[in-house]
Amino acid sequence: MSRAVRWWVLGAGTAGVGLVLLLAFLQMPSFGSSHHPYRDAAVPAAVAHGTANVVGSVTFDQRGIDTLGEEAIFFGSVLAVLVLLRPEDEEEPRPEEGSLAPLQSTRLFGYLLLPLSLITGLDIVAHGHVTPGGGFQGGIMLATALHLVYVAGRYRSLEQLRPMPLFESGEAAGVAAFTALGFAGIAVTGSFLANFLPYGTFGQILSAGTVPLLNIAVGVAVGSGGIVLLGQFFTQVFLADREKGSGS
Repeated sequence: MSRAVRWWVLGAGTAGVGLVLLLAFLQMPSFGSSHHPYRDAAVPAAVAHGTANVVGSVTFDQRGIDTLGEEAIFFGSVLAVLVLLRPEDEEEPRPEEGSLAPLQSTRLFGYLLLPLSLITGLDIVAHGHVTPGGGFQGGIMLATALHLVYVAGRYRSLEQLRPMPLFESGEAAGVAAFTALGFAGIAVTGSFLANFLPYGTFGQILSAGTVPLLNIAVGVAVGSGGIVLLGQFFTQVFLADREKGSGS
């Protein structure tokens, strides 16, 4: 395909998308309008299922199938990074000696913030159906919190606290648990990802049916996947070519 043809294809596609967006914008209600049909439907549905966090209800209950798709995209992205950045035969670990040690203040704050960050991440995951947050936010926080060991110390210290096979299995287990809860909804109610558990007491930790379980599944998948993703990039940083002896 010539360059001119590619430009024509790009122009036609851009014009088509632009036309669809224009028609959609023209049908939007005016700014400042009190007409919010999605809000008026989402809030009562969240309250009916005992979910105080409406965003959590939309994410894991009302539109749980979309969240499963996002989990599959994240899982596929991590898998793609593992495949693309896998070590080659001529690469081997590069010694870490010679790198600058972190400042004492950095070490102090890193080690102090590590347990606080982990506890906060767990809290965000566990209370995602009650307060703002959830499995996505908490999972990312857990993944990044663990790497404070690297910021405050050295990469070898991080390696000792980060069993990579465990987290690789954890990401797959999180996605599988989310999917299993979806099929459990079919078995109980006939609908995929239906909220089939007791709704509990509104605003309490034991509430919202399957929403907290789905939050935990996402937290495990995202947290483990984030650690695996960062771990693969770190592996590339500390690899050297056997023949050249330099960083790859």
